[in-house]
Amino acid sequence: MVLAELGGSISRALQQMSNATIIDEKVLNDCLNEITRALLQSDVQFKLVRDMQTNIKKIVNLDDLAAGHNKRKIIQQAIFNELCKMLDPGKPSFAPKKGKTSIVMFVGLQGSGKTTTCTKYAYYHQKKGWKPALVCADTFRAGAFDQLKQNATKAKIPFYGSYMESDPVKIAVEGVERFKEENCDLIIVDTSGRHKQEAALFEEMRQVSEATVPSTAFDQAQAFKQSVAVGAVIVTKMDGHAKGGGALSAVKWSFYPGFTELEVGWRLLTVL
Repeated sequence: MVLAELGGSISRALQQMSNATIIDEKVLNDCLNEITRALLQSDVQFKLVRDMQTNIKKIVNLDDLAAGHNKRKIIQQAIFNELCKMLDPGKPSFAPKKGKTSIVMFVGLQGSGKTTTCTKYAYYHQKKGWKPALVCADTFRAGAFDQLKQNATKAKIPFYGSYMESDPVKIAVEGVERFKEENCDLIIVDTSGRHKQEAALFEEMRQVSEATVPSTAFDQAQAFKQSVAVGAVIVTKMDGHAKGGGALSAVKWSFYPGFTELEVGWRLLTVL
């Protein structure tokens, strides 16, 4: 898994600190430097790592600790708490509510598995008693509608799309309206995959978002945030070559300047 190597590096840094005969400022700094290096090598955002290190040093003041305190445990607990905070956005992610129609729009990078994940998301909620439906608003990728149609048919989930219409906004609106009339309570809109530098596709995504009014409202992820409000993060391709730091960073982006307009916090969701 993408986080296994990172976890091993952090564990080794803590173990080396625990093996030290005397716990002093140098031992603490060496431990934090090893953890910092491991996080940065795993692509965790620099600001998150820097803030974590600063917070730990504020909490663990070895000069102020009275004799008899277990410095190892205090340092370990501080590191553990800061790593946990890194994974806690402070707010719940979006979740559909019974008794009302929820519209969820999926956005993501090209090849990240959105269409497959849309079906998994719909199937999961179908098993929980929801009445989901899928709308293919991806008119950019050849075969996108065929893929969604095949997945939805296999999962026995109603779907909507078009081979003739090239306007994704029109398809999205028509699909949402149809499934509202059919009393579907979870309408999932699949959109075209995109790259952070593709301004036209981001404009298309913004238009689809405004037209369908979804219930949810650094590089690639920041580009998504600047176009539409994002309510939750799903991590796919867990068997790939990514180092996992980007996934860890995602849950905290809403706390930093430039991300305050997010209506709900980010949360890391793993599709199994």
